[in-house]
Amino acid sequence: MWVTELRRRLKVHFGEDYAASWAKDFVLPELGGISVDEALRLGFDAQTIWKAVSANQGIDSSFE
Repeated sequence: MWVTELRRRLKVHFGEDYAASWAKDFVLPELGGISVDEALRLGFDAQTIWKAVSANQGIDSSFE
């Protein structure tokens, strides 16, 4: 998965206005206690991040 696809899915799920803030501020235990943005900076794969978001938020990981 490309990072642009991850960002698109976050916008679809959280809304255009909230997705960027959520990705920056929300800490995911599934990623070891870091945010989506921090995980991307550290080089985590976008698919791994999406799976963590899906597990945390109760979203079907195949959600598009």
